[in-house]
Amino acid sequence: MDADRGAGTVTSTDVTDVLVVGAGPTGLVLACDLARRGIAVRIVDRSPAPPRTSRAKGPNPRSLEILDDLGVAEAVLAAGSAPLPMLKYRDRAPVARADPWAGSAPSPDAAYDRAWLVAQWRLEEILRARLAGYGVRVELGREVVGLTQSPDAPAEAEAGAGAEGGPEADAEASRVVVTFAEDRRGEEAALRARYVVGCDGAHSSVRKLLGIGFEGTTREDQVMVCGDVELAEDALDRGLWHQWFDEDGAVMLCPIPGTRTGWWFQAGPERDGRGRPLAPTADGFRRLLAHHTGLPGQALTRAELLSTYRVNVRMADRFRAGRVFLAGDAAHVHAIAGGLGMNTGIQDAFNLGWKLGEVLAGRADPGLLDTYEEERLPVAARTLDLTSERLRATLEAIRRPGGGLDSAITADTTGLGVGYRWSSLAADRTHLDAGTHPDAHTRPDRTHPTTVTHPTGIPHPDARTRPTTATHPTGAPLTADEGPQAGDRAPDAPCTEAATGAGTRLHRVFAGPRTTVLGFGPGSAAVLDEVAATYGGTGVRTCRVYAADEDRGENRAGEQSQDQGEEQNADRREGRTGAEAGPSGCAVIDAEGHAAAAYGTGASARAEASAGGAASGARTGTIVVVRPDHHVGLRVPADDARSVREYLRRLHGTGHSAARPPERSSERSPDMVDAVRKG
Repeated sequence: MDADRGAGTVTSTDVTDVLVVGAGPTGLVLACDLARRGIAVRIVDRSPAPPRTSRAKGPNPRSLEILDDLGVAEAVLAAGSAPLPMLKYRDRAPVARADPWAGSAPSPDAAYDRAWLVAQWRLEEILRARLAGYGVRVELGREVVGLTQSPDAPAEAEAGAGAEGGPEADAEASRVVVTFAEDRRGEEAALRARYVVGCDGAHSSVRKLLGIGFEGTTREDQVMVCGDVELAEDALDRGLWHQWFDEDGAVMLCPIPGTRTGWWFQAGPERDGRGRPLAPTADGFRRLLAHHTGLPGQALTRAELLSTYRVNVRMADRFRAGRVFLAGDAAHVHAIAGGLGMNTGIQDAFNLGWKLGEVLAGRADPGLLDTYEEERLPVAARTLDLTSERLRATLEAIRRPGGGLDSAITADTTGLGVGYRWSSLAADRTHLDAGTHPDAHTRPDRTHPTTVTHPTGIPHPDARTRPTTATHPTGAPLTADEGPQAGDRAPDAPCTEAATGAGTRLHRVFAGPRTTVLGFGPGSAAVLDEVAATYGGTGVRTCRVYAADEDRGENRAGEQSQDQGEEQNADRREGRTGAEAGPSGCAVIDAEGHAAAAYGTGASARAEASAGGAASGARTGTIVVVRPDHHVGLRVPADDARSVREYLRRLHGTGHSAARPPERSSERSPDMVDAVRKG
């Protein structure tokens, strides 16, 4: 495949594992995830300075979990604020007040119960600082104008190539040549990358160079002007999100966290005599402010980052072409309602990062990368539906006095219910006997997928393949005894570290770029020991989850000592995760039974005991394999070691005895990354 447009012949030997194009939240999350794995990553952006944008108002609960895993959640929380109650006006008079989050609170299985308000540029600053800690800095002013992939070794057909000929044998054939605008002036030779990920927004150059369609609709009649403004002190109560909705337009003002007088300004645009929207200006904002709010126009003292937003609903035909991937707005753009655009991109990055890491390390077959599109394209399609539906609901609500943006917020917009039960990586062996899986009817034919037309005109997989939220395949809500299905988000739960007695959570156990194998019940010990012996230090950690009244006995293989537990705590305090962080095995005590309730293992243990399992002892228990992106991959009885072996082999090879060499010419520890990375 040749997507190059006029780049010419390239003789460069400058090679990186992954080039990320675009340094917004999606690209930065992906670069951070790759860098902490010791992957040689470079990230470029066409802007000459770090972008300053403000449309995205912050991460939702699922994105906060991802940021927590990356070690930046505390900084994000400190830089922002909880979402504010909404005060709604009609004809300049307050008519209603709403707090969509008043009834929510953190729960044992979800530490974050609401989105967080933080300026997008501030979030990007935090992520850039995190990335710089790995020795990687955004290369600004670099515009991609050419991509060339060899037709001799497309990524779709390369499975096993590394094992056969080694990384050097296909070094030239299996790379992407990337040409930048400045290369044409001879300032720098083009770059070769083993993989490229386009995170460069709705107008993505990467997507256009690949020739990938971006079908959908732009609603010219649904227009909003936006900007960051400053208001005179005490002009409005900064503890509220103010919303004026009148028959002839609207103004919304939300205080920007971390500022004394800064506000996010959104409004229906001024229009000319023919009804066409006018471009936003500071004076126009003052006129809109005075007209709808009754405040003097002079109360708006400054306006910047002015832009016009049109409702744009589009999705790429595919998220991959050979060794090039699309993520975030480059792959899908959504209606603004629900605030899911940036969040869906962050979650794209978290899905792709660990898969690239495992393939580049030589532990997983390149076919693992096919599951990125398999999993994320249906999620994007479903998100287009959701945001479009929320926009319709909001537009209907604001026609009535008292209606407002709270209509856009539902449990679906938290992101916590998104899962991948249809994925080929969802391998719940307790139900996969000879096609009896209760979810079998939702699994698409992977060779000849059925497609239907999205309401916006975008093709997407059949509704049978759409993401399921926290419901059983029959549609009934999951009970605590059933626990998550394979593909679902892995629940959190408060626990106590067995070695130190310190409080922790399962998501802290999962943190870092590794798969986690949880063992519940005494029968799980043998499987955990086998996993620790096979994979310890190679991308898999084990964690024994003890019930409060369970006899722990001696520390087993794969569990950490007290010294190791203290080392792990120090890792967390100092921001080390993944390849830099401590031991690959641990044990926690489920003192209040939240983990057993979240994973449905209490019911399993009772059922086994009533069937005589407790009498034999060794067979009592459950194994849960949690992927690096916090999704359940496998949930099986503790005596099904074979299924655990097969599943881990797909994700991580055969452990210490893996034959496949890494795609990179040499393994690099995190301490060596700076020395070998160029730029």
